[in-house]
Amino acid sequence: MKKLIALFIVIILSVTFVACSNGSEETETKAKDEATEKTPVESEDVNMTIAVNAEIISLDPHDISDTLSGSAASTMYEPLYDYKLDMSLEPVLATSYEVSKDGLEYTFHIREGVTFHDGTPLNADAVKFNFDRISNKDNNLRRRRNLLHVVSTEVVDEYTLLIKLDAPFAPMLNRIASISIISPAALEKYGNDGIITNPVGTGPYVFEKWTPGDKMIVRTNKNYWKEGPQIDTLTFNPVVENGARIAMMQTGEADYIYPMPAEQVKAVQGDKNIEIIEGPSTIARFTFLNMSKDIFSDVRVRQAINYAIDKEAYAKVVKAGYAVPLTSHVPSTINYHVAQPEYEYNLEKAKKLMAEAGYPDGFKTHIWAPNDTENMKGMQFISQQLAQIGIEVEVVPMEEGTLSQSIYSPQTPEESKVNMWYVSWSAFDFDGATAKLFHSANIPPTAPNVSYYMSPKSDALIEAGAVEVDIEKRAEIYAELQQVIWNDAPWIFMGSDVLLSAKRNTTEGIFVDPSGGIRATKASTSK
Repeated sequence: MKKLIALFIVIILSVTFVACSNGSEETETKAKDEATEKTPVESEDVNMTIAVNAEIISLDPHDISDTLSGSAASTMYEPLYDYKLDMSLEPVLATSYEVSKDGLEYTFHIREGVTFHDGTPLNADAVKFNFDRISNKDNNLRRRRNLLHVVSTEVVDEYTLLIKLDAPFAPMLNRIASISIISPAALEKYGNDGIITNPVGTGPYVFEKWTPGDKMIVRTNKNYWKEGPQIDTLTFNPVVENGARIAMMQTGEADYIYPMPAEQVKAVQGDKNIEIIEGPSTIARFTFLNMSKDIFSDVRVRQAINYAIDKEAYAKVVKAGYAVPLTSHVPSTINYHVAQPEYEYNLEKAKKLMAEAGYPDGFKTHIWAPNDTENMKGMQFISQQLAQIGIEVEVVPMEEGTLSQSIYSPQTPEESKVNMWYVSWSAFDFDGATAKLFHSANIPPTAPNVSYYMSPKSDALIEAGAVEVDIEKRAEIYAELQQVIWNDAPWIFMGSDVLLSAKRNTTEGIFVDPSGGIRATKASTSK
Protein backbone atom coordinates (compact mmCIF):
# COMPACT_ATOMS: atom_id res chain seq x y z
CA MET A 1 0.00 0.00 0.00
CA LYS A 2 2.85 2.39 0.89
CA LYS A 3 4.45 1.71 -2.53
CA LEU A 4 1.18 2.52 -4.35
CA ILE A 5 0.80 5.81 -2.44
CA ALA A 6 4.41 6.76 -3.27
CA LEU A 7 3.83 5.98 -6.96
CA PHE A 8 0.66 8.12 -6.94
CA ILE A 9 2.57 11.08 -5.49
CA VAL A 10 5.28 10.75 -8.17
CA ILE A 11 2.62 10.80 -10.92
CA ILE A 12 0.92 13.91 -9.44
CA LEU A 13 4.25 15.74 -9.21
CA SER A 14 5.07 14.79 -12.81
CA VAL A 15 1.76 16.13 -14.10
CA THR A 16 2.19 19.35 -12.08
CA PHE A 17 5.71 19.81 -13.55
CA VAL A 18 4.41 19.41 -17.10
CA ALA A 19 1.52 21.80 -16.46
CA CYS A 20 3.89 24.46 -15.16
CA SER A 21 6.32 24.11 -18.10
CA ASN A 22 6.76 26.96 -20.55
CA GLY A 23 4.11 26.74 -23.25
CA SER A 24 6.42 27.72 -26.14
CA GLU A 25 9.01 25.16 -25.04
CA GLU A 26 6.29 22.49 -24.98
CA THR A 27 5.18 23.43 -28.47
CA GLU A 28 8.78 23.38 -29.74
CA THR A 29 9.38 19.95 -28.22
CA LYS A 30 6.17 18.62 -29.74
CA ALA A 31 7.17 19.96 -33.18
CA LYS A 32 10.58 18.29 -32.88
CA ASP A 33 8.98 15.00 -31.94
CA GLU A 34 6.62 15.16 -34.93
CA ALA A 35 9.50 16.02 -37.26
CA THR A 36 11.49 13.07 -35.93
CA GLU A 37 8.56 10.75 -36.61
CA LYS A 38 8.29 11.96 -40.21
CA THR A 39 12.06 11.96 -41.01
CA PRO A 40 13.48 8.48 -41.72
CA VAL A 41 16.50 7.64 -39.58
CA GLU A 42 19.47 6.44 -41.63
CA SER A 43 21.21 3.47 -40.04
CA GLU A 44 24.99 3.51 -39.73
CA ASP A 45 27.02 1.57 -42.26
CA VAL A 46 28.00 -1.97 -41.37
CA ASN A 47 31.74 -1.97 -42.04
CA MET A 48 34.29 -4.79 -41.94
CA THR A 49 38.08 -4.68 -42.08
CA ILE A 50 40.61 -7.26 -43.24
CA ALA A 51 44.14 -6.56 -41.97
CA VAL A 52 46.84 -7.91 -44.30
CA ASN A 53 50.63 -7.99 -44.10
CA ALA A 54 51.51 -6.09 -47.28
CA GLU A 55 50.37 -3.34 -49.60
CA ILE A 56 48.20 -3.74 -52.66
CA ILE A 57 50.27 -3.04 -55.77
CA SER A 58 47.65 -2.83 -58.51
CA LEU A 59 43.94 -3.33 -59.16
CA ASP A 60 44.31 -4.17 -62.85
CA PRO A 61 43.49 -7.90 -62.82
CA HIS A 62 45.22 -8.42 -66.17
CA ASP A 63 48.56 -7.16 -64.87
CA ILE A 64 48.81 -8.57 -61.34
CA SER A 65 51.50 -10.95 -60.14
CA ASP A 66 50.95 -10.99 -56.36
CA THR A 67 48.21 -12.85 -54.50
CA LEU A 68 47.15 -9.93 -52.29
CA SER A 69 46.49 -7.61 -55.23
CA GLY A 70 44.57 -10.47 -56.82
CA SER A 71 42.49 -10.84 -53.64
CA ALA A 72 41.68 -7.13 -53.60
CA ALA A 73 40.78 -7.10 -57.30
CA SER A 74 38.58 -10.19 -56.90
CA THR A 75 36.19 -8.25 -54.68
CA MET A 76 35.23 -6.24 -57.78
CA TYR A 77 36.05 -8.52 -60.71
CA GLU A 78 34.97 -11.98 -61.82
CA PRO A 79 36.18 -14.51 -64.44
CA LEU A 80 34.19 -16.81 -66.69
CA TYR A 81 35.14 -19.77 -64.47
CA ASP A 82 36.62 -19.80 -60.97
CA TYR A 83 37.93 -22.24 -58.38
CA LYS A 84 35.98 -23.69 -55.48
CA LEU A 85 37.64 -24.63 -52.20
CA ASP A 86 38.12 -28.21 -53.39
CA MET A 87 40.16 -26.87 -56.35
CA SER A 88 37.50 -27.79 -58.90
CA LEU A 89 36.22 -25.20 -61.37
CA GLU A 90 32.72 -23.75 -61.43
CA PRO A 91 31.00 -21.40 -63.90
CA VAL A 92 30.76 -17.73 -62.92
CA LEU A 93 30.30 -15.24 -65.79
CA ALA A 94 29.91 -18.17 -68.16
CA THR A 95 27.19 -20.77 -67.74
CA SER A 96 28.89 -23.58 -69.69
CA TYR A 97 31.51 -24.36 -72.33
CA GLU A 98 32.35 -26.95 -74.99
CA VAL A 99 35.67 -28.08 -76.42
CA SER A 100 36.08 -29.37 -79.98
CA LYS A 101 37.36 -32.93 -80.47
CA ASP A 102 40.73 -31.69 -81.69
CA GLY A 103 41.08 -29.43 -78.62
CA LEU A 104 41.53 -26.31 -80.75
CA GLU A 105 38.21 -24.55 -80.13
CA TYR A 106 36.55 -23.52 -76.85
CA THR A 107 33.00 -22.22 -76.99
CA PHE A 108 31.80 -20.25 -73.95
CA HIS A 109 28.20 -19.36 -73.19
CA ILE A 110 28.12 -16.02 -71.38
CA ARG A 111 25.71 -15.45 -68.50
CA GLU A 112 22.79 -13.22 -69.44
CA GLY A 113 21.39 -10.36 -67.35
CA VAL A 114 24.69 -9.31 -65.73
CA THR A 115 25.91 -5.71 -65.87
CA PHE A 116 29.18 -4.05 -64.91
CA HIS A 117 29.23 -1.52 -62.09
CA ASP A 118 29.01 1.32 -64.63
CA GLY A 119 25.89 -0.13 -66.25
CA THR A 120 27.65 -1.63 -69.28
CA PRO A 121 26.06 -4.99 -70.16
CA LEU A 122 28.11 -8.18 -69.96
CA ASN A 123 28.04 -10.01 -73.28
CA ALA A 124 30.34 -11.81 -75.71
CA ASP A 125 31.63 -8.50 -77.12
CA ALA A 126 32.70 -7.38 -73.63
CA VAL A 127 34.54 -10.64 -72.99
CA LYS A 128 36.25 -10.50 -76.40
CA PHE A 129 37.37 -6.94 -75.66
CA ASN A 130 39.14 -8.22 -72.53
CA PHE A 131 40.82 -11.18 -74.22
CA ASP A 132 42.00 -8.99 -77.10
CA ARG A 133 43.41 -6.46 -74.64
CA ILE A 134 45.44 -9.16 -72.88
CA SER A 135 46.65 -10.75 -76.12
CA ASN A 136 47.88 -7.44 -77.50
CA LYS A 137 51.69 -7.51 -77.18
CA ASP A 138 51.83 -3.71 -77.09
CA ASN A 139 49.99 -3.69 -73.76
CA ASN A 140 52.67 -5.95 -72.23
CA LEU A 141 50.30 -7.33 -69.58
CA ARG A 142 51.33 -10.19 -67.29
CA ARG A 143 48.24 -12.28 -68.11
CA ARG A 144 49.28 -12.42 -71.77
CA ARG A 145 51.37 -15.50 -70.99
CA ASN A 146 48.13 -17.32 -70.17
CA LEU A 147 46.79 -16.78 -73.68
CA LEU A 148 49.83 -17.52 -75.83
CA HIS A 149 48.05 -20.37 -77.59
CA VAL A 150 45.02 -18.21 -78.45
CA VAL A 151 44.85 -17.41 -82.17
CA SER A 152 41.57 -15.51 -82.09
CA THR A 153 38.40 -14.79 -80.16
CA GLU A 154 35.20 -14.58 -82.18
CA VAL A 155 31.71 -13.42 -81.22
CA VAL A 156 29.24 -16.08 -82.39
CA ASP A 157 26.20 -14.24 -81.07
CA GLU A 158 25.38 -11.85 -78.22
CA TYR A 159 26.13 -14.40 -75.51
CA THR A 160 28.43 -16.91 -77.24
CA LEU A 161 32.20 -16.57 -77.62
CA LEU A 162 34.51 -18.84 -79.62
CA ILE A 163 38.21 -19.06 -78.69
CA LYS A 164 40.56 -20.70 -81.20
CA LEU A 165 43.97 -22.12 -80.30
CA ASP A 166 47.04 -22.88 -82.40
CA ALA A 167 47.56 -26.21 -80.57
CA PRO A 168 45.79 -28.31 -77.94
CA PHE A 169 46.51 -26.89 -74.49
CA ALA A 170 45.45 -29.05 -71.55
CA PRO A 171 45.38 -26.27 -68.88
CA MET A 172 43.35 -23.89 -71.07
CA LEU A 173 40.32 -23.77 -68.79
CA ASN A 174 42.62 -23.04 -65.84
CA ARG A 175 44.09 -20.14 -67.80
CA ILE A 176 40.59 -18.89 -68.63
CA ALA A 177 39.84 -18.93 -64.90
CA SER A 178 42.72 -16.50 -64.34
CA ILE A 179 41.17 -13.84 -66.61
CA SER A 180 38.85 -11.39 -64.85
CA ILE A 181 36.51 -9.36 -67.02
CA ILE A 182 36.73 -5.54 -66.95
CA SER A 183 34.08 -3.17 -68.25
CA PRO A 184 35.14 -2.28 -71.82
CA ALA A 185 33.61 1.18 -71.36
CA ALA A 186 35.83 1.73 -68.29
CA LEU A 187 38.92 0.56 -70.18
CA GLU A 188 38.19 3.01 -72.98
CA LYS A 189 37.53 5.79 -70.48
CA TYR A 190 40.51 5.30 -68.15
CA GLY A 191 43.07 3.50 -70.34
CA ASN A 192 45.64 0.95 -69.24
CA ASP A 193 47.13 3.19 -66.56
CA GLY A 194 43.90 4.66 -65.25
CA ILE A 195 42.15 1.32 -64.79
CA ILE A 196 44.71 0.44 -62.08
CA THR A 197 43.02 2.86 -59.70
CA ASN A 198 39.53 2.94 -61.27
CA PRO A 199 38.37 -0.70 -61.27
CA VAL A 200 34.99 -1.49 -62.82
CA GLY A 201 33.86 -5.12 -62.84
CA THR A 202 30.76 -7.24 -62.20
CA GLY A 203 31.75 -8.44 -58.72
CA PRO A 204 30.09 -8.30 -55.30
CA TYR A 205 31.75 -5.00 -54.37
CA VAL A 206 32.02 -1.61 -56.07
CA PHE A 207 35.22 0.40 -55.83
CA GLU A 208 35.13 3.32 -53.41
CA LYS A 209 38.67 4.38 -52.51
CA TRP A 210 42.29 3.34 -52.76
CA THR A 211 45.50 5.28 -52.41
CA PRO A 212 48.53 3.13 -53.30
CA GLY A 213 50.36 2.33 -50.09
CA ASP A 214 47.22 2.84 -48.01
CA LYS A 215 43.83 1.23 -47.38
CA MET A 216 41.45 0.06 -50.08
CA ILE A 217 37.72 0.43 -49.45
CA VAL A 218 34.97 -1.24 -51.48
CA ARG A 219 31.21 -0.94 -51.07
CA THR A 220 28.70 -3.74 -51.51
CA ASN A 221 27.24 -3.94 -55.01
CA LYS A 222 23.49 -3.54 -54.45
CA ASN A 223 22.83 -4.79 -57.99
CA TYR A 224 24.98 -7.91 -57.74
CA TRP A 225 23.61 -10.71 -59.93
CA LYS A 226 23.62 -13.33 -57.16
CA GLU A 227 23.69 -13.50 -53.37
CA GLY A 228 26.40 -11.22 -52.11
CA PRO A 229 27.80 -9.59 -48.96
CA GLN A 230 25.59 -8.60 -46.03
CA ILE A 231 27.63 -5.53 -45.15
CA ASP A 232 28.08 -2.02 -46.49
CA THR A 233 31.83 -1.60 -46.83
CA LEU A 234 34.91 -3.79 -46.74
CA THR A 235 38.39 -2.39 -46.10
CA PHE A 236 41.73 -4.01 -46.89
CA ASN A 237 44.17 -2.47 -44.42
CA PRO A 238 47.91 -3.11 -44.93
CA VAL A 239 49.53 -3.67 -41.53
CA VAL A 240 53.09 -4.87 -41.98
CA GLU A 241 53.96 -5.51 -38.33
CA ASN A 242 52.61 -8.80 -36.95
CA GLY A 243 51.95 -7.52 -33.43
CA ALA A 244 49.92 -4.60 -34.76
CA ARG A 245 47.69 -6.94 -36.78
CA ILE A 246 47.10 -9.10 -33.71
CA ALA A 247 46.26 -6.03 -31.63
CA MET A 248 43.70 -4.94 -34.23
CA MET A 249 42.09 -8.36 -34.04
CA GLN A 250 41.99 -8.29 -30.24
CA THR A 251 40.40 -4.85 -30.05
CA GLY A 252 37.92 -5.54 -32.84
CA GLU A 253 39.45 -2.95 -35.16
CA ALA A 254 39.99 -5.80 -37.62
CA ASP A 255 37.37 -8.46 -38.30
CA TYR A 256 39.76 -10.79 -40.15
CA ILE A 257 43.54 -10.97 -40.44
CA TYR A 258 45.74 -12.83 -42.90
CA PRO A 259 48.27 -14.11 -42.42
CA MET A 260 47.86 -14.95 -38.76
CA PRO A 261 51.39 -14.80 -37.30
CA ALA A 262 52.24 -18.42 -36.51
CA GLU A 263 54.37 -17.54 -33.49
CA GLN A 264 51.41 -15.80 -31.82
CA VAL A 265 48.81 -18.54 -32.21
CA LYS A 266 49.22 -19.74 -28.63
CA ALA A 267 48.96 -16.20 -27.31
CA VAL A 268 45.42 -15.75 -28.65
CA GLN A 269 44.06 -19.29 -28.46
CA GLY A 270 42.41 -18.56 -25.12
CA ASP A 271 40.57 -15.49 -26.40
CA LYS A 272 36.91 -16.47 -26.78
CA ASN A 273 36.38 -13.63 -29.27
CA ILE A 274 38.96 -14.92 -31.76
CA GLU A 275 38.97 -18.04 -33.92
CA ILE A 276 42.18 -19.35 -35.51
CA ILE A 277 41.64 -21.00 -38.90
CA GLU A 278 44.03 -23.58 -40.38
CA GLY A 279 43.82 -24.72 -43.99
CA PRO A 280 45.65 -26.69 -46.67
CA SER A 281 47.91 -24.76 -48.97
CA THR A 282 49.24 -24.76 -52.52
CA ILE A 283 51.79 -22.13 -51.46
CA ALA A 284 55.46 -22.85 -52.03
CA ARG A 285 58.02 -20.78 -50.10
CA PHE A 286 61.39 -20.55 -51.78
CA THR A 287 64.22 -18.24 -52.78
CA PHE A 288 65.07 -17.41 -56.38
CA LEU A 289 68.79 -17.73 -57.12
CA ASN A 290 69.59 -15.48 -60.06
CA MET A 291 71.53 -17.85 -62.33
CA SER A 292 72.56 -15.00 -64.63
CA LYS A 293 74.95 -13.92 -61.86
CA ASP A 294 78.36 -15.65 -61.78
CA ILE A 295 78.04 -16.68 -58.14
CA PHE A 296 74.91 -18.72 -58.86
CA SER A 297 75.76 -19.98 -62.35
CA ASP A 298 77.37 -23.21 -61.03
CA VAL A 299 74.87 -25.92 -60.05
CA ARG A 300 77.22 -27.03 -57.25
CA VAL A 301 76.80 -23.67 -55.53
CA ARG A 302 73.04 -23.84 -55.79
CA GLN A 303 72.95 -27.39 -54.46
CA ALA A 304 75.37 -26.46 -51.65
CA ILE A 305 73.02 -23.67 -50.58
CA ASN A 306 70.14 -26.13 -50.41
CA TYR A 307 72.21 -28.54 -48.26
CA ALA A 308 73.18 -25.65 -45.96
CA ILE A 309 69.58 -24.74 -45.07
CA ASP A 310 67.93 -26.72 -42.27
CA LYS A 311 64.35 -26.97 -43.59
CA GLU A 312 62.97 -28.44 -40.36
CA ALA A 313 64.47 -25.56 -38.39
CA TYR A 314 63.02 -23.13 -40.93
CA ALA A 315 59.54 -24.55 -40.33
CA LYS A 316 59.95 -24.18 -36.56
CA VAL A 317 61.75 -20.84 -36.38
CA VAL A 318 60.09 -18.88 -39.18
CA LYS A 319 56.69 -20.59 -39.40
CA ALA A 320 56.31 -21.76 -35.76
CA GLY A 321 55.80 -25.30 -37.04
CA TYR A 322 53.07 -24.34 -39.53
CA ALA A 323 54.98 -25.47 -42.63
CA VAL A 324 56.30 -28.66 -44.19
CA PRO A 325 59.55 -28.93 -46.19
CA LEU A 326 59.19 -28.85 -49.97
CA THR A 327 59.92 -32.17 -51.66
CA SER A 328 59.46 -30.79 -55.18
CA HIS A 329 59.06 -27.36 -56.72
CA VAL A 330 55.30 -27.89 -56.36
CA PRO A 331 53.64 -28.58 -52.99
CA SER A 332 52.19 -32.04 -52.37
CA THR A 333 48.66 -30.56 -52.58
CA ILE A 334 49.04 -30.01 -56.34
CA ASN A 335 48.15 -32.81 -58.75
CA TYR A 336 51.11 -34.60 -60.42
CA HIS A 337 53.43 -33.89 -57.46
CA VAL A 338 56.24 -36.44 -57.10
CA ALA A 339 58.51 -36.33 -54.03
CA GLN A 340 62.22 -35.94 -54.81
CA PRO A 341 65.26 -37.07 -52.77
CA GLU A 342 65.65 -34.70 -49.86
CA TYR A 343 68.29 -31.97 -49.73
CA GLU A 344 69.12 -32.99 -46.19
CA TYR A 345 70.80 -30.54 -43.83
CA ASN A 346 74.49 -31.36 -44.36
CA LEU A 347 77.07 -28.62 -43.82
CA GLU A 348 80.06 -30.81 -44.72
CA LYS A 349 78.52 -31.74 -48.04
CA ALA A 350 77.63 -28.08 -48.67
CA LYS A 351 81.20 -26.92 -47.92
CA LYS A 352 82.63 -29.62 -50.18
CA LEU A 353 80.45 -28.53 -53.09
CA MET A 354 81.35 -24.87 -52.50
CA ALA A 355 85.06 -25.72 -52.62
CA GLU A 356 84.62 -27.75 -55.80
CA ALA A 357 82.87 -24.78 -57.40
CA GLY A 358 85.79 -22.50 -56.51
CA TYR A 359 84.30 -20.80 -53.46
CA PRO A 360 85.96 -22.45 -50.44
CA ASP A 361 85.64 -19.21 -48.44
CA GLY A 362 82.20 -18.31 -49.75
CA PHE A 363 81.21 -14.92 -51.16
CA LYS A 364 79.04 -11.86 -50.49
CA THR A 365 75.54 -11.46 -51.84
CA HIS A 366 72.14 -10.04 -50.88
CA ILE A 367 68.56 -11.21 -50.47
CA TRP A 368 65.40 -9.21 -51.20
CA ALA A 369 61.87 -9.58 -49.82
CA PRO A 370 58.95 -7.41 -48.64
CA ASN A 371 59.49 -5.54 -45.38
CA ASP A 372 56.82 -7.26 -43.26
CA THR A 373 57.69 -9.17 -40.09
CA GLU A 374 57.46 -12.69 -41.48
CA ASN A 375 59.49 -12.03 -44.61
CA MET A 376 62.13 -10.27 -42.52
CA LYS A 377 62.35 -13.34 -40.30
CA GLY A 378 62.69 -15.62 -43.33
CA MET A 379 65.50 -13.55 -44.84
CA GLN A 380 67.36 -13.37 -41.55
CA PHE A 381 67.09 -17.14 -41.09
CA ILE A 382 68.55 -17.78 -44.55
CA SER A 383 71.34 -15.25 -43.93
CA GLN A 384 72.31 -16.93 -40.66
CA GLN A 385 72.23 -20.42 -42.18
CA LEU A 386 74.39 -19.53 -45.18
CA ALA A 387 76.95 -17.79 -42.99
CA GLN A 388 77.91 -21.30 -41.85
CA ILE A 389 79.38 -22.04 -45.29
CA GLY A 390 81.00 -18.63 -45.75
CA ILE A 391 78.23 -16.92 -47.72
CA GLU A 392 77.67 -13.43 -46.32
CA VAL A 393 74.09 -12.41 -47.12
CA GLU A 394 72.92 -8.81 -46.76
CA VAL A 395 69.22 -8.67 -45.84
CA VAL A 396 67.42 -6.02 -47.93
CA PRO A 397 63.74 -5.47 -47.00
CA MET A 398 61.67 -3.43 -49.45
CA GLU A 399 58.24 -1.91 -49.73
CA GLU A 400 56.09 -4.08 -52.04
CA GLY A 401 55.80 -1.59 -54.88
CA THR A 402 59.51 -0.82 -54.87
CA LEU A 403 60.36 -4.52 -54.83
CA SER A 404 58.06 -5.28 -57.76
CA GLN A 405 59.50 -2.38 -59.76
CA SER A 406 63.06 -3.51 -59.00
CA ILE A 407 62.30 -7.07 -60.10
CA TYR A 408 60.35 -6.37 -63.29
CA SER A 409 61.78 -3.13 -64.68
CA PRO A 410 65.10 -4.60 -65.99
CA GLN A 411 64.71 -5.53 -69.65
CA THR A 412 67.59 -8.02 -69.81
CA PRO A 413 69.31 -10.44 -67.39
CA GLU A 414 72.38 -8.21 -67.45
CA GLU A 415 70.34 -5.28 -66.15
CA SER A 416 68.88 -7.28 -63.28
CA LYS A 417 70.16 -6.25 -59.85
CA VAL A 418 68.55 -8.99 -57.75
CA ASN A 419 70.70 -11.87 -56.51
CA MET A 420 68.28 -13.71 -54.24
CA TRP A 421 64.55 -13.15 -53.76
CA TYR A 422 62.75 -14.80 -50.84
CA VAL A 423 59.18 -15.22 -51.98
CA SER A 424 56.12 -17.44 -52.17
CA TRP A 425 54.06 -18.62 -55.12
CA SER A 426 50.64 -20.20 -55.25
CA ALA A 427 48.78 -21.89 -58.08
CA PHE A 428 45.83 -24.19 -58.57
CA ASP A 429 47.43 -26.56 -61.06
CA PHE A 430 50.85 -27.96 -62.01
CA ASP A 431 51.30 -25.83 -65.12
CA GLY A 432 50.42 -22.68 -63.18
CA ALA A 433 53.04 -23.57 -60.59
CA THR A 434 55.69 -24.28 -63.20
CA ALA A 435 55.59 -22.57 -66.60
CA LYS A 436 55.84 -18.95 -65.44
CA LEU A 437 58.57 -19.75 -62.94
CA PHE A 438 60.83 -21.98 -65.03
CA HIS A 439 60.25 -21.63 -68.77
CA SER A 440 62.98 -19.56 -70.45
CA ALA A 441 60.33 -17.46 -72.24
CA ASN A 442 59.09 -16.21 -68.87
CA ILE A 443 62.05 -14.27 -67.52
CA PRO A 444 61.42 -10.64 -66.47
CA PRO A 445 60.15 -8.15 -67.41
CA THR A 446 57.09 -10.05 -68.65
CA ALA A 447 56.96 -12.95 -66.18
CA PRO A 448 58.44 -14.08 -62.84
CA ASN A 449 61.19 -16.56 -63.78
CA VAL A 450 63.50 -14.50 -61.58
CA SER A 451 66.07 -17.30 -61.40
CA TYR A 452 66.61 -16.57 -65.11
CA TYR A 453 66.49 -20.34 -65.43
CA MET A 454 66.99 -21.30 -69.08
CA SER A 455 67.01 -25.06 -69.56
CA PRO A 456 66.15 -26.45 -73.01
CA LYS A 457 65.23 -29.76 -71.40
CA SER A 458 62.86 -28.16 -68.90
CA ASP A 459 61.35 -25.98 -71.62
CA ALA A 460 60.65 -29.05 -73.77
CA LEU A 461 59.05 -30.93 -70.85
CA ILE A 462 56.91 -27.95 -69.83
CA GLU A 463 55.68 -27.58 -73.41
CA ALA A 464 55.06 -31.32 -73.82
CA GLY A 465 53.06 -31.53 -70.60
CA ALA A 466 50.89 -28.58 -71.57
CA VAL A 467 49.64 -30.22 -74.78
CA GLU A 468 49.47 -33.84 -73.57
CA VAL A 469 45.83 -34.74 -72.93
CA ASP A 470 46.51 -38.34 -71.85
CA ILE A 471 46.62 -38.16 -68.05
CA GLU A 472 49.12 -41.00 -67.56
CA LYS A 473 51.53 -39.68 -70.21
CA ARG A 474 51.24 -36.22 -68.77
CA ALA A 475 52.08 -37.58 -65.31
CA GLU A 476 55.24 -39.19 -66.71
CA ILE A 477 56.31 -35.92 -68.32
CA TYR A 478 55.76 -33.96 -65.13
CA ALA A 479 57.59 -36.57 -63.02
CA GLU A 480 60.68 -36.15 -65.20
CA LEU A 481 60.34 -32.37 -65.16
CA GLN A 482 60.29 -32.28 -61.35
CA GLN A 483 63.47 -34.35 -61.25
CA VAL A 484 65.27 -32.01 -63.68
CA ILE A 485 64.26 -28.84 -61.82
CA TRP A 486 65.07 -30.33 -58.42
CA ASN A 487 68.57 -31.35 -59.50
CA ASP A 488 69.25 -28.03 -61.24
CA ALA A 489 68.26 -26.24 -57.99
CA PRO A 490 67.40 -22.78 -59.39
CA TRP A 491 65.70 -22.14 -56.02
CA ILE A 492 66.36 -22.67 -52.36
CA PHE A 493 63.48 -25.07 -51.74
CA MET A 494 62.14 -23.95 -48.35
CA GLY A 495 58.65 -25.18 -47.46
CA SER A 496 54.93 -25.24 -48.07
CA ASP A 497 52.62 -23.29 -45.75
CA VAL A 498 49.88 -24.46 -43.49
CA LEU A 499 47.54 -21.52 -44.03
CA LEU A 500 46.75 -19.53 -40.91
CA SER A 501 44.20 -16.76 -40.61
CA ALA A 502 42.09 -15.45 -37.76
CA LYS A 503 38.66 -13.89 -37.39
CA ARG A 504 36.44 -12.36 -34.78
CA ASN A 505 33.68 -14.73 -33.73
CA THR A 506 31.18 -12.22 -35.13
CA THR A 507 32.65 -12.60 -38.64
CA GLU A 508 31.24 -14.92 -41.28
CA GLY A 509 31.70 -15.40 -45.02
CA ILE A 510 35.40 -14.50 -45.27
CA PHE A 511 37.97 -17.22 -45.89
CA VAL A 512 41.36 -17.92 -47.46
CA ASP A 513 41.48 -20.42 -50.33
CA PRO A 514 44.37 -22.92 -50.74
CA SER A 515 46.27 -20.50 -52.98
CA GLY A 516 46.31 -17.86 -50.24
CA GLY A 517 43.65 -15.73 -51.91
CA ILE A 518 41.18 -13.94 -49.63
CA ARG A 519 37.52 -14.44 -50.55
CA ALA A 520 34.80 -12.21 -49.12
CA THR A 521 31.87 -12.64 -51.51
CA LYS A 522 29.42 -13.44 -48.69
CA ALA A 523 30.95 -11.41 -45.86
CA SER A 524 28.65 -10.73 -42.92
CA THR A 525 28.95 -9.79 -39.27
CA SER A 526 26.87 -9.92 -36.11
CA LYS A 527 28.93 -7.27 -34.28
